[in-house]
Amino acid sequence: MKRKLFSGIAAVALVTISGLTPVAADAAKPGQSMTHIKTLPGITKVLEGAGVILYAQGGATSGVIGDSIAADAGQVVIHAPITGTKSGVAHTGSNIVFFNTANDKSLVLRNPVIDLAAGTITATIPQADNAKVAVLTITNGADLKAKVTNDRKAKLRTTAYVGAALSLSPGVAATVASVLGLPEGALPDGLALATADVTLYSKLKK
Repeated sequence: MKRKLFSGIAAVALVTISGLTPVAADAAKPGQSMTHIKTLPGITKVLEGAGVILYAQGGATSGVIGDSIAADAGQVVIHAPITGTKSGVAHTGSNIVFFNTANDKSLVLRNPVIDLAAGTITATIPQADNAKVAVLTITNGADLKAKVTNDRKAKLRTTAYVGAALSLSPGVAATVASVLGLPEGALPDGLALATADVTLYSKLKK
C-alpha cells in the first residue's frame, strides 16, 4: 500500500512540477529546430525505485508516456527547442532535472549542448560548482546519419538525426547519487537512459 501511495505521489509531483500530461512525441513547428528525448521503457521505474523523478523545465517541456512513471514500460519524453548549432546543438534556457522526492534535493543539467562529432552531451551542473560536464554519451554516434529533406516550395531544409542512444557518461551516475543524497551505487554507472531525435530547420538557399 505504501509503495502504491508513493508511486501515486511521485506521479502527481511530476505532473505538478512540470505541467505533464500523458503525451505522444510532439512534432516541431515548421522552422523551429527541436530535440526530442525519450527515456527507455522502464528507466523511470528504475529511477522511481531510488525515489528519483525526471522532468524538464525552462524552455523544455516534458510528459509521461504510459500508465505512470512506475510502470514497467513507463517513459518520459522531453522536447527541447534548439537555440544554436554553430558550436554544437545548443539548448540554452532548457534544463533536465533529477529530483529526489524523499529529501527534495535536485540535480540540474542546465543548457545541454549536443556534440554529434564527439558523441557527447555536455551541460552545466549548478549543484557541482557550476561545472560543465559531459553528462551523456551518444553510444551509437558513429552510426548516425543525417537525413536531409529540401522543401523548395517552403524554402526550408530539414536535417534530421534519428535514434541517438544516450547513456550516462562514466562517473555521472555517482555524481547524481551524491548530489541527490542516494546510497552509493544506487544508479548503475553508464546507465542506458534514453534515445534522442534531433531535427534542424534552416532556410533553403536558392
